[in-house]
Amino acid sequence: MTIDRGQLDEFRKTLEADDYHLSVELIDDRALARIEAGPAACAECLVPKDFMRQMLSPMLGVGADRIEITYPVEVHTSGV
Repeated sequence: MTIDRGQLDEFRKTLEADDYHLSVELIDDRALARIEAGPAACAECLVPKDFMRQMLSPMLGVGADRIEITYPVEVHTSGV
C-alpha cells in the first residue's frame, strides 16, 4: 500500500472547510476511515459511502472494496 500523503492532506483540507475531520487507519490490506462532524457541519451533506470509497481508494492505495467508512450520523446514533 502506498499512501499519497499530499493528495490525502488536500482532501482533509477540503473536508475541514466544511467542518468534517477525517482519520484513517491502515490494517494489513484494509483501511478504516472515520469522518467526524464538527458543530458547523451537516451530517447529511456527505456523499454516499460508495462514492467516498472511490475517492479515497487512490489516495490510500487500497481497493475501494477494502475501505470501511464510518460517518458522523452513525457515530452519533450508535448505542441508541
